[in-house]
Amino acid sequence: MWSPEREAEAPAGGDPAGLLPPEWEEDEERMSFLFSAFKRSREVNSTDWDSKMGFWAPLVLSHSRRQGVVRLRLRDLQEAFQRKGSVPLGLATVLQDLLRRGELQRESDFMASVDSSWISWGVGVFLLKPLKWTLSNMLGDHKVPAEEVLVAVELLKEKAEEVYRLYQSSPLSSHPVVALSELSTLCAGSCPDERTFYLVLLQLQKEKRVTVLEQNGEKIVKFARGPHAKVSPVNDVDVGVYQLMQSEQLLSRKVESLSQEAERYKEEARRACRAGKKQLALRSLKAKQRTEKRIEALHAKLDTVQGILDRIYASQTDQMVFNAYQAGVGALKLSMKDVTVEKAESLVDQIQELCDTQDEVSQTLAGGVTNGLDFDSEELEKELDILLQDTTKEPSDLPDNPQETFYINSVPNTRISDAELEAELEKLSLSEGGLVPSRKSPKRQLEPTL
Repeated sequence: MWSPEREAEAPAGGDPAGLLPPEWEEDEERMSFLFSAFKRSREVNSTDWDSKMGFWAPLVLSHSRRQGVVRLRLRDLQEAFQRKGSVPLGLATVLQDLLRRGELQRESDFMASVDSSWISWGVGVFLLKPLKWTLSNMLGDHKVPAEEVLVAVELLKEKAEEVYRLYQSSPLSSHPVVALSELSTLCAGSCPDERTFYLVLLQLQKEKRVTVLEQNGEKIVKFARGPHAKVSPVNDVDVGVYQLMQSEQLLSRKVESLSQEAERYKEEARRACRAGKKQLALRSLKAKQRTEKRIEALHAKLDTVQGILDRIYASQTDQMVFNAYQAGVGALKLSMKDVTVEKAESLVDQIQELCDTQDEVSQTLAGGVTNGLDFDSEELEKELDILLQDTTKEPSDLPDNPQETFYINSVPNTRISDAELEAELEKLSLSEGGLVPSRKSPKRQLEPTL
């Protein structure tokens, strides 16, 4: 949480080099024209007026977006856009035009449009200074003071959306009520200063996505449940749940503190025992035991509080599911409002009649294409049977056995007859008697295998 003494106004200045149009460094004549003051009226020279306004107005807003700020001051812009020791003389006129178009808004006017009573410092900062500026306007001085804070409307909306998404993705979103101090810590990276943080909350409040309430001197924020839902006022249930959450955090911190205290007593007893101081060690152990009993009691209370919170969260989930069921039933009833069984049956009959009509038309068209040629279906079936019989008939004559002979050198034929075996044996006998068989001995014929 930012301290109240911290300077609230964050400067919008910064070195914009590298993010400016090309003519900023290249066209001296053009930049000299752009840095000159506007004419008193656009009617004097509308071309020059529009040219300058078309250059500076988008540049002011884009510079603020790059800096991540939503609050502008003329003084800061003059410092940011210095060039070679010169400042743009027409920036006040640019800001006046942006105010007229609604792209900028005075911070005081924005505060007045939203209930900002929960901001303790709102009166001194936001109302007294604007009173001085309002008096100047009433007297005819319409210039924008160098210190007046202006709000970029579109940038503030973007920042508010960023903070809302950041909250939704954080553990704080487990319950819609959160402490303002916790929320400011969460948003420290998105909001560069305290004023920006409060302006973002006011924008969310204006969009009816948050409401702020002060409870027992502490401010609490309640968020809407969904991105498109409207926040409801803070009720007694929200306050009770918030108090339970605060009690849980307090008990957890107390338990942690007592645990460290018990560990310290234990270490003191160990040192006293090493030093031979038995009585001192015993006193430290007794203090440790008392502390542990307090921790046990606090744990019991913490479990009770956490159990209650779990029941509350479960009941909220059940309520959401119930609401979803109700919405689904309502949508189904609405979609089936004009649908009855009789209408459905009539529709099916109509479809069947159309299908029958289509079939008749198709048959009629198919019959007209035959050109009067009629085919006897019985003759066609007989011809088909003949074709089937021809294709399934097996050939009766098998080809003759091949007459070629094959020489067997190493693999014996298992189908050799007894006569062949006797002839082979006779050859062996002749060979033993010194007779050599003729080279033209009959070759063994291999039976064909199927």
